[in-house]
Amino acid sequence: MIEIIKEKYRQFQKWQQQPYQVAPMSEETHQCATCGTQFQGNFCPRCGQSSKIGRYSFKNAFLLFLDVWGLGNRGMFRTIRDLILRPGYMIRDYLQGMQMAYYPPFKMFFLFIALSLLVETGVNIRMEDRLQVAQEQFSEGMSDSHAKEQEETSDKDEEKKELLTKIDNVSDRVYDWTMKHLGLVSMLGLLLFSGPLYLFFRKSPAYPGIRFSEFFVAMVYSMNMVEFYSILSEFFCLSMVLEGCFLMLIVIPIKQLSGYSYWRTLLNFFLAMIVFFVFILAAIIAVFFLISLFYTS
Repeated sequence: MIEIIKEKYRQFQKWQQQPYQVAPMSEETHQCATCGTQFQGNFCPRCGQSSKIGRYSFKNAFLLFLDVWGLGNRGMFRTIRDLILRPGYMIRDYLQGMQMAYYPPFKMFFLFIALSLLVETGVNIRMEDRLQVAQEQFSEGMSDSHAKEQEETSDKDEEKKELLTKIDNVSDRVYDWTMKHLGLVSMLGLLLFSGPLYLFFRKSPAYPGIRFSEFFVAMVYSMNMVEFYSILSEFFCLSMVLEGCFLMLIVIPIKQLSGYSYWRTLLNFFLAMIVFFVFILAAIIAVFFLISLFYTS
């Protein structure tokens, strides 16, 4: 029994590393409904219309509706499947030119962000606005923190109290702006995090000489994988701590793409995180220092 399981696992690993196999083209002859051209294959060589389009029906209308959101595209389902079962190898295939087989990474990124916001604001199993709950908890926490600081401040130090109140207002504005532009903020954060990661993985054995643009695309796909799991968690209203743990799954595609061992991948990942958080911390300190100078001047 154990040997059978091991053999199945070896076959699965072999399948993971195989590039996407394109099905042979059908020899069936079609006549394009738009230009009347007779052809073999899936698309008309003259006008590009799909061979599957025929007379109007509710089924075709539903498929066209799904295509607007990318859900009716076979590449979307294939991409999700491969991001679950062979994420790093799928990303390698995409970077090496196999792009028509998979859904575009940036389009999928913003689609998942929109879907995540939809699920968080009530389209979940409890019909709960989890985004509003998180915002209220954030505002309450910030208010309690600054209220405690103001109580500890002497009555003579009115300027410091006023400064704390203004910093509180700025924090609320920053949070509101971030939530309104979540897609842009997420993309910018991912771009900044890709920098330190690239320093540690640019000379990987499985993909030597990878360019930063390629590595950034790989990170976008990796975050799409993480976001997919997060959306499932949000839909079933699981713990937010569990959603944060999904970020560690990003190690899997990086490991498969780079060819490093899991231990080497984890080491490089944590070193990159340290560099990233030091940079972010320095940026936050600099911003609050400038704010304090502006309000005290």
